[in-house]
Amino acid sequence: MDQVLALRPFVPAKDFALSKRFYQAIGFRLTWEEAPVAMLKLGSFSFILQDFYEPALAEHFMLQLLVRDVERYWEEIDVAALMIDFAIKPPQAPAIQPWGLKVGFLSDPSGVLWHVAEAPF
Repeated sequence: MDQVLALRPFVPAKDFALSKRFYQAIGFRLTWEEAPVAMLKLGSFSFILQDFYEPALAEHFMLQLLVRDVERYWEEIDVAALMIDFAIKPPQAPAIQPWGLKVGFLSDPSGVLWHVAEAPF
């Protein structure tokens, strides 16, 4: 399947402008926007933020961000400031999970849950 170039989820946003700012605060770069969508990129990975909100979808939407050092990433994103600036749910600091990965849990302003996990290799 050498024709596949990318796989990008469409992530829901309750407040599109707020969500764009949130993702930029955790390291993503806004690379393209044409309402009602915007592309956000971190390294060579990206997703499409959509100005669409359905509570059941957003509250059950999960993504995994795999990093080399989850503790370092956690410190760099300043979780305390995110809670104040974006009124997000209290994040769960990185810890070893029953399935063996060290994971921190972070929700965006719409309720989308990010599993920030440390690469096991």
